[in-house]
Amino acid sequence: MSIVPVDISAAQADATKKGERIPEPCIVVIFGASGDLTKRKLLPALYHLDQAGLLPEEFAVVGVARRDLSATFGPDMQDGIIKGGGVEDNDPKLKPFMNRVSYFATEFDDDAGFDKLKAHLADLDGKFNTKGNRLFYLAVAPEFFADITHRLGQHGMAKPEADAENWVRVIIEKPFGTDLESARKLNDEINAVLSEDQIFRIDHYLGKETVQNILVFRFGNGIFEPVWNRNYIDHVEITAAESIGIEGRGPFYEKAGAVRDVLQNHVMEVLSFVAMEPPDSFQADAVRTEKLKVWRAIEGIPVENTVRGQYGPGEVDGKIVAGYREEDRVSPTSSTETFAAIRVEIENWRWAGVPFYLRAGKRLAKRVTEVTIVFKQPPLHLFKSNSSDDNIEPNVITMRIQPDEGISLRFGAKVPGPTTNLAQVDMSFSYADAFGKSSANGYERLLLDAMLGDATLFAHRDGVEATWALFTPILEAWAKAKAPKFPNYAAGSSGPDCADELLAREDRKWRNI
Repeated sequence: MSIVPVDISAAQADATKKGERIPEPCIVVIFGASGDLTKRKLLPALYHLDQAGLLPEEFAVVGVARRDLSATFGPDMQDGIIKGGGVEDNDPKLKPFMNRVSYFATEFDDDAGFDKLKAHLADLDGKFNTKGNRLFYLAVAPEFFADITHRLGQHGMAKPEADAENWVRVIIEKPFGTDLESARKLNDEINAVLSEDQIFRIDHYLGKETVQNILVFRFGNGIFEPVWNRNYIDHVEITAAESIGIEGRGPFYEKAGAVRDVLQNHVMEVLSFVAMEPPDSFQADAVRTEKLKVWRAIEGIPVENTVRGQYGPGEVDGKIVAGYREEDRVSPTSSTETFAAIRVEIENWRWAGVPFYLRAGKRLAKRVTEVTIVFKQPPLHLFKSNSSDDNIEPNVITMRIQPDEGISLRFGAKVPGPTTNLAQVDMSFSYADAFGKSSANGYERLLLDAMLGDATLFAHRDGVEATWALFTPILEAWAKAKAPKFPNYAAGSSGPDCADELLAREDRKWRNI
């Protein structure tokens, strides 16, 4: 399929000239700035926004962490921007940007440190004319979320100044809770300090262009929405597969597992975009309302419609890799799932009777996140397949979120020759071919939206609790059940046999990873 490239940089420049989507002056304060996320993602994303002319001139960044990194923080962040952001070290905008980046060391439970931080931010207001606007980013371990928020409130940094027009917003990283009870408790603690419109619970999947494009694909084109329902769709698959293991994060993953790490948040967000009704507008409240309706229309997930797995030793990309239980700081008898798959049904008029199959796993055959829409077969087969088994394959729409981002439509076409045989062909759209390769990492849109106060791509407390309400009974049932015979799939495979059986009992099968 031929696509005419679009000049994205020209479009951004035009938007800048018109003053569109340019935030007000502000300071971005990143707690946990010594972590990898700040260097690899957040600072490169902020610099990309600056390059595109989408940041105000009155702008500053403050990294906050417990260690004294004053001497190395600036050079380290600059190195991260160059390596992770596709930036040349002689870029003329880089030095002026780094001049607005500073570091502040304090323990997260140190009241005196928070008083000094408040004074430091006030000094930067005077230096950069940032007008008291604050975007706090909590890139810290979950146990610090409530404590940092509490101290921001205690030291007068959580609310705008009296009779002033400045704003304060807080981005909170995942995981947001580990079950329904902990999520509710955390929501209550944070809402005691911040109003809901100040809270931006981030899921970096929603920063991906290809996830946002699900809504554009559905609601921005007249040919797809009429068939986007139970009358035409047989089933839907959502896959989030990774070829990597736990990358040295043994203690974290032992507590998390595939459900808490990926299914409850990333995959359920994608599910809501695929299944939601058209919102009244693309404003935050309208979109969140329709997403919440989807999750609440899932009336519970029977444990028999769930499977779990754990990888053993195997081969990935031609290299022999260890099993999960042999990973660093993982129990040799661990029952933590590194793979999970579930079958859900959405009980509403659009989707009643259409199964949604969701799976996520580590150390699988390759890295791929995609949505597969499998359509029903025509009522009568008039033609023969060109394949050896003579089965007619269904029409399929595949939305590839990562890597090789794009969309493909598979349909039957006549094979040239004197017979009327069918073969399956693909019509494909590639983001890279259409728009060129991008160095953006997905955080650009989310950071920009938070500075603008647009919460459309962020989670509301009701949504967080709705998804935890679905998964907490599964986690509790698994905890009570007899320990599974792990490992039950080899690294480099497509997952455990029980995942195939989940679909096979309804005469279906997963799309190959």
